[in-house]
Amino acid sequence: MKKVIPILPFIILAAFVGMASVLMIGASRSDSAVMDELAHIPAGYGYVKYNDYRLNPEHPPLVKILSATPLAFQNLNFPTDKASWTTDVNGQWSAGAQFLYESGNDADKILFWSRIGPILLTLLLILGVYGGARELMGRWWALLPALFIALSPNFLAHGHYVTTDVAAAFGIFFSIMLFLKFLSQPSKKLLFAAGIAFGVAQLAKFSAVLLIPYFLLIISTFYLVSVLRNWKQTDSQARLKRFGIRFIRYFKALFIIFIIGYILVYIIYALTTFNYPASKQLSDSQFILQSFSPHILAEIDFWMIQHSITKPFAEYFLGVLMVLQRSAGGNTAYFMGEVSGGGWWYYFPLVFAMKESLAILIVIALAFLLSMRNMLRNIFGGFSKILSKTKEYLTIHFTEFSMLMFVIIYWAYSMKSPLNIGFRHLIPTLPFIYILAAGAIKKWTSSISQHSFIQTLKYPFIFIILAWLIANAFISYPYYLSRFNELAGGTYGGYKYVTDSNFDWGQDLKRLQKFVDNNKINKIAIDYFGGGSPKYYLGDKAVIWNSSLGNPNEDGVEWVAISANSLQSAIAKTAPGFNRNPQDEYLWLKNPYQPTAKAGTSIFIYKLSE
Repeated sequence: MKKVIPILPFIILAAFVGMASVLMIGASRSDSAVMDELAHIPAGYGYVKYNDYRLNPEHPPLVKILSATPLAFQNLNFPTDKASWTTDVNGQWSAGAQFLYESGNDADKILFWSRIGPILLTLLLILGVYGGARELMGRWWALLPALFIALSPNFLAHGHYVTTDVAAAFGIFFSIMLFLKFLSQPSKKLLFAAGIAFGVAQLAKFSAVLLIPYFLLIISTFYLVSVLRNWKQTDSQARLKRFGIRFIRYFKALFIIFIIGYILVYIIYALTTFNYPASKQLSDSQFILQSFSPHILAEIDFWMIQHSITKPFAEYFLGVLMVLQRSAGGNTAYFMGEVSGGGWWYYFPLVFAMKESLAILIVIALAFLLSMRNMLRNIFGGFSKILSKTKEYLTIHFTEFSMLMFVIIYWAYSMKSPLNIGFRHLIPTLPFIYILAAGAIKKWTSSISQHSFIQTLKYPFIFIILAWLIANAFISYPYYLSRFNELAGGTYGGYKYVTDSNFDWGQDLKRLQKFVDNNKINKIAIDYFGGGSPKYYLGDKAVIWNSSLGNPNEDGVEWVAISANSLQSAIAKTAPGFNRNPQDEYLWLKNPYQPTAKAGTSIFIYKLSE
């Protein structure tokens, strides 16, 4: 008798994907370019149209290629005759400004088509999370983590920008899931798929290099568990041969996965560096890495550039070194009332607690408490029980263990780095956190409680969480980037705690244009942080400004607009050892937290004369 597959879960999943696509496309149309898009969009166009990687080498090409592919079929002017392309070293910001705003192109049209690729990746990630979770918890419960991805304000925000974070989540998720599937069901087909997925992850974001030590840890653990499982059943004289052959087979497969992945990386970099002159690639790399330490790694990169066979991989290696250099150096940022360039070790846990949807946080917290309860029960059962339960867990729940290990490793790496510029850097771990939390909640709801009252509340609790999340997604529209949860200021108040890509990345410039037009303002001073161009949208009405220029009212300009990121960096207290020029502190601006109006959520507008 033919097995009937219920279609309703797939209809619900399609509804999730449909809602996410509508919300992201709508937000994409209303948002101006965010900071990193100003670099990524022209870089991708250079890769696709000219096979030249001279722009934005600090990020791998996947999302940039996807974003530029629709642009390659349009009649666009690109500044190949400008210094940003011909002589500058990585003139990405100038090239972006020229391409979008100064070459006669329609910037909004470029933004719309560039964002289609990232949106499609986000939608594919929703489907991938559902598929991966379905194997662990069934077709119905798998809808929970899929919904978390689809309607999380963080995915709705970064999923429609030409940036690398959701692309990294996509590549890393599929790489890990296919790797684990290969371990449990070895085949040449899965080996090849795992290798391709590993390569895609490396092409998405350089932090995916962490997959190398992570895979070594996971396959070592998998091997040890298999040895423990088969030790007693194997004759003592045959153990060395049997387990030695198994060791070679496992690590040979891992080596092949790495080779396949890096062959893919090599092919893509060969295509995108084909027309990048070796002489310029070398001079650019020497300038970028002049202070890199240990310099021997820079010398290796220079050597590879001078040999045609290794020239493509040299550009990939340059990106890895640039990320290491920047991660070690940190970044000036505002956080919890303080401006610092050294970072805070507790930055990511607190930002996660503020930026993650409160409904999802409740699920994660409950799942954590339930897991801790079970762990404590095993601990109090004595060493033998701990050992048997650990062996049982690693045997039955190896996939969940592997997910948890990745989250721990990635978070530890992130917290150690002084580069504190956004919640978005945690996005690659969210699919795994959501799946683990959903699995714990499923186990909790299916357990038989001695308290019938608590038992009856379990499913209404899940329903309230789902309704809360769906409602938040629509209520927050289209201000997903600035969305904080209800305990951290909501959509409008999060700037008091942290800015940059958590709240203000330049997304509200077109909303400032509407405010100026609606209020018939002739001149407005603008201190703007982002990837947009005030002059492009406002023309002669825009007067580019900053604090050191003094009060624009003295020059007859009655209005001033200041990005939240610029304002907080200027007026917040500085960390010990961090120096700021008093001229940059907006001392002439009264009541800095009481603007006359706001453009969107992130641009504060002041009328300087009554």
